[in-house]
Amino acid sequence: MLPPGVGLNVTRLELRGSSEPELMRMIEALEPAARLLADARVDRVAFHCTAVSTFAPALGDAIRTRVEDATALPAFATSDAILAAFAALGARSALLVTPYIEPVHAREVAFLAAHGIAVAGGDWMGVDTNAEMARIPVEAIREQTLRAAKAAPGADLCFLSCTAIRSAGVIAVLEEALGIPVITSNQAMLWHGMRAMGIGDAVPGFGRLMNAR
Repeated sequence: MLPPGVGLNVTRLELRGSSEPELMRMIEALEPAARLLADARVDRVAFHCTAVSTFAPALGDAIRTRVEDATALPAFATSDAILAAFAALGARSALLVTPYIEPVHAREVAFLAAHGIAVAGGDWMGVDTNAEMARIPVEAIREQTLRAAKAAPGADLCFLSCTAIRSAGVIAVLEEALGIPVITSNQAMLWHGMRAMGIGDAVPGFGRLMNAR
């Protein structure tokens, strides 16, 4: 999804499961991890986990502030990118499709509602760990989304949530099938980061969002 000349530096934070304690443990080492990225002289730092940054309406703001205080660099969380994507596409309702267990999915519904975005319908898979999420076949994501869309038509866009799932290859296919924009956590993060840095390149093949300003 990155145009020529744009690079991505990555470090990890521990996330072993989807329980509340495991999700909150992810941000215990937030500052040391952010400083590792700052050492590489990056232009921006992104905290990239949908389930954690949408855990509560204001948690993304707190994460962003902590990273900026630790690095003296501009930062954002996945939740910031998601909300920016909805705004750029003029969307106020979503079909929410996730691999999550039900409590995580429900918290994401509540997060979107707190920011004025209605969830018109959707589906969750009940998968607990990132390792399992990363192994979900693209075809399974496509089928889950089409099934959810058939049960709840009428949303402004479809949001495939989760940074661990391999959803990039299904964005264009689903946009054609559903007739609405499709955003994903990874796509939104990269788009938001590039636009925040003044990089306006359109990237074909990964959905309408990647052409949005």
